[in-house]
Amino acid sequence: MTLTAHAPASTGTPSPDLLDFSGVTMRFDTGTVALEDVDLTVRRGEFVTVVGPSGCGKSTLLRIASGLETATAGTASVSTDRIGYVFQDATLLPWRTVQRNVELLAELNGQSSQERQGKAAAAIELVGLTGFESSLPKQLSGGMRMRTSLARSLTLDPELFLFDEPFGALDEITRERLNDELLRLFVEQQFAGLFITHSVSEAVYLSTRVVVMSGRPGHIVKTFDVPFPMPRDPDIRYSAEFGELVGEVSHALREGHR
Repeated sequence: MTLTAHAPASTGTPSPDLLDFSGVTMRFDTGTVALEDVDLTVRRGEFVTVVGPSGCGKSTLLRIASGLETATAGTASVSTDRIGYVFQDATLLPWRTVQRNVELLAELNGQSSQERQGKAAAAIELVGLTGFESSLPKQLSGGMRMRTSLARSLTLDPELFLFDEPFGALDEITRERLNDELLRLFVEQQFAGLFITHSVSEAVYLSTRVVVMSGRPGHIVKTFDVPFPMPRDPDIRYSAEFGELVGEVSHALREGHR
């Protein structure tokens, strides 16, 4: 398996494909085949969401894209080194304030104190946490902790954002609110997104394209283009067209799990 990563050239027209998987297969040392022959491309300006049953290799896709895992067959090409990664858990350091948690990645990347403080302040404002800079994680709600995690990755100015079920543990109202905030950031920041979720309605609402995976070994069984324009009206969730597409994706998910 080949994984290549490089920053886009500073002159000329960059490749529109930020992530390109071709024939990617993942077999673990235990013999378990998590992924089999996956072809997936994420282009600039796309928000692609992957849905599939538990254990089908969705999170493994993200780890391969980020370089945390190396697949056993196929090729994965990532045409940027500006990658943001938001995990299922906010993974905040409990002894650091919101400001200091948001600064962490920029600090690890060797940015000066002044530079990372400025980037953190801008990211905190973007996610709506202004006024909570001095709060500790234990003083925040679950939604606020996820906003802090998102802000931390925003300090890297990511071109490709990877999301591993970041809102799965939140209540429905908070989850919908953060979906709206994430779409606002997607429109404003123009990053490409690869998002993992178990929620079909969340997938349809967030995405320009929804990818349905089978049970293990995971492979793509169907792809749906989402026709609703960006920026997306939150009330689209209650429309007949939205419900119809959610139903089609759900049907493909059930068929792929047989």
